[in-house]
Parts: sequence; structure tokens; C-alpha cells
Amino acid sequence: MTATTGTPWTIEAIRALGVTTGVETAGAILGIGRSKAYALAKRGKFPVRVLRVGRNYVVPVPEILELLGVRAVT
Repeated sequence: MTATTGTPWTIEAIRALGVTTGVETAGAILGIGRSKAYALAKRGKFPVRVLRVGRNYVVPVPEILELLGVRAVT
């Protein structure tokens, strides 16, 4: 599944992303568009923690799940 498929994200699909995901995918999961997601990340206002790794932003998947009210590990 990609950030732009329009397919609804399921909890299983989010968990399958692994430990981290990109800002674009995290934004899609949370209903935030690509441009807005990057703007929020750059300003430190993204709804969950965003890590800067070189020139890339990554988002911890367990924090997305926590924001959605789902236990990260079953």
C-alpha cells in the first residue's frame, strides 16, 4: 500500500509498515495531505514525533498507532 492509493488504512496495514515510515505515508494515515504533512514536520507541528535522518523525515509507526488509540504490540 502506498500513501497515494486512496485505499483506507487498516490497523494491520499500518503495523506492516515496520518500525518507521515516511512523512507522506504517516500523513496519509492521519488524513493529512503531502504538502501539509511536510510543512508540519518542518515546523515541528506534526501530530506525532518526526525524526530527521539526514535529509529525510521518518515517523515512528508505534506513535501513529498510539495516536489512533491502538496498542502498538499485540
